[in-house]
Amino acid sequence: MAIKNLKDLYLDQLRDLYSACKQSQPIVTEMGRASKSEELSKALIAGNQGIADGMEVLSALCNEHGVDPTGEHCKGMEGLVTEARKHALETEYADEDAQDAAVITQYQRMAHYAIAGYGCVRTFANRLGLDGDAAKLQECLDNTWDGDRQMTKIAEGGVNKAAV
Repeated sequence: MAIKNLKDLYLDQLRDLYSACKQSQPIVTEMGRASKSEELSKALIAGNQGIADGMEVLSALCNEHGVDPTGEHCKGMEGLVTEARKHALETEYADEDAQDAAVITQYQRMAHYAIAGYGCVRTFANRLGLDGDAAKLQECLDNTWDGDRQMTKIAEGGVNKAAV
């Protein structure tokens, strides 16, 4: 798709963000299963639901604008997923809490990528006068920030303290 204007860029980035979310779901599930902390595992399950909810919003917005949400492949998230698999799942840890700390680290890196993506598309929607889109994207952004803050609480509240 040739990008001729801000609207084209907006639609391209919605599709890229959809791809990022889709790629992150399986690894978040795997990290949830690998987590030793019950609190962390539950938070990752909730995070995965948040990702699914965001994908629904992105898909609906794409469809409303006549574009296929599956038309892009996000290379940035592909790299983050590779890193998450390597550092949170494939590395051998003698300390379970240190592995949980790695899981939180990798989840937050992916969340921060999504935060940047949602912030950009929300700003584009505002500029384009797409107030309804902007409100939906702001909600996705807020939810992603909430998940990030929850991971910080889990890390600071127990996982990092327990890691040796």
